[in-house]
Formats: sequence, C-alpha cells, structure tokens
Amino acid sequence: MDPIFARIREHSRQIASRLPTPMFYKDCSQAARRSRDFFETDPVIGKLLGFVADHLENDFGHGLDHAIKVTLDAGTLLIVEGQHLHDTDDQVQNRLRVVQSAGLLHDIQRKHKHHAQRGAEYARDILTDYPFSAQEIADIHCAIANHEAFTEPMPIDKTDGRLVSDCLYDADKFRWGPDNFTHTVWDMVSFSGVPLATFVALYPKAIRGLNRIRSTFRTPTGAFYGPEFIDLGLAIGDELLRFIRTEFAAELNECR
Repeated sequence: MDPIFARIREHSRQIASRLPTPMFYKDCSQAARRSRDFFETDPVIGKLLGFVADHLENDFGHGLDHAIKVTLDAGTLLIVEGQHLHDTDDQVQNRLRVVQSAGLLHDIQRKHKHHAQRGAEYARDILTDYPFSAQEIADIHCAIANHEAFTEPMPIDKTDGRLVSDCLYDADKFRWGPDNFTHTVWDMVSFSGVPLATFVALYPKAIRGLNRIRSTFRTPTGAFYGPEFIDLGLAIGDELLRFIRTEFAAELNECR
C-alpha cells in the first residue's frame, strides 16, 4: 500500500477505536453467540467455509473476513427475527444453515460485473454437492441475487426465503459502517491504486451512498440497529476527511 494511504488507514482505525460498539452486538449478544456456535460446529458450514477460503479472492475489500462477519451477523439477525415471529427452535435451526451458507457465498463472484447474480448462479451450481433441498438452494440463490444495494430485489413468495434474503442484505449493509473505514476502503484502494486526489474527489459521492443506505434495511431488527452502523461510519468518514485535507494539503495542492 502507498505510504500515504497507510497513514490514512491507521488514522481511520484510531478514530474507529474511540467510537462505541454498535448496540446490535450488545442487545443481541445471546443470538450472536448462538450464531457463532453454529458456525463453528456445523459440519456443512465447516465444509463450505473451506471451499470459500480456497476460492474467494481477498484483495478487493470483500474477502474471507468480510464473508465471515456477514455470515455471523446474518445468523444473528435470523435468530432474533425468528424469536419475534415465535418460531420454534427447529425452524430457526433449519434456516440458520441456509442463511450462513448464503453469507459465506454472497461475494464469491465479487470482481465480476453483476456480481450478485453471477454469485447466485455460482452458488446454485456448487451447492448440489451439499445436503440442501431444492428449496433451500433456491432460497440461497435468491438471497445472494438480492444482496446488492440500490437495486430492486426479486420478489420471494415464501416467508422462509424472504427472511433469509433480508437477513443477508442487512448483515452485508452493516459492513457499510465502521468496517468500511477500518478495512474495506483500504483494501479497495490498495487493489485499484487510485491516487490521493482522485480518492478525495470521489469522497463526497461515497458519503452520499452511505447516507442512502440508512433507509434500505429490510428486517425489523436491521431497520432498528442498522442506521447506527451507518452513523458511526459517517462519523469516522467526516473526521477522516478533515484529517486528510489538513495533513496532506500539500500533496492535494500539487495535483490541482
């Protein structure tokens, strides 16, 4: 990574370290533990994790760490929503493997155009080697196809499939908060080699995108907790831009 961006990344992480943990992880801690326990012990998820680790590229801000965070949070959301719907433990357990599989695979085609649809088709093909029913594979396919921001999701008739899709979307969009400024942006910058001046010029558009995400969360739990993730990300972004313009004013002026 360029030394200037390395300094900016470090400062961004320092800002993030001063901010509170999102309330989602405090209020939903029991569901989060259950999601992690399932993730760490279920043999099907373990097998799929090994596949994803071998096939998911890690240099574009949406690698294995991102996939695991989305997977765990999608599981947490599904457990909480299942409780609100008064689902039985068996119903929640059956959906948990489906939503975590969707989480692991959702960015498997991230570098390709129309990556959500490409990833959905890829997932549908490889999951025939896993112990999923045709309906469960269809639910994973639809969830991955529907996880892209600012696009109209395909309609899903069945409640189970719609819940899996919405939980995946919200967990993925939680990453637009602090994670965006601690990891994602810098992986993308390192991969693309964008100059500092271009990065700063594109900054306002990126911030507008964050603001737009606030109102797109799809589950009741996501709609309640998601905006805080975004607000924390915006707080980091605002302070970071001031730092960049102050510390690297000379470098930016040279590019004008």
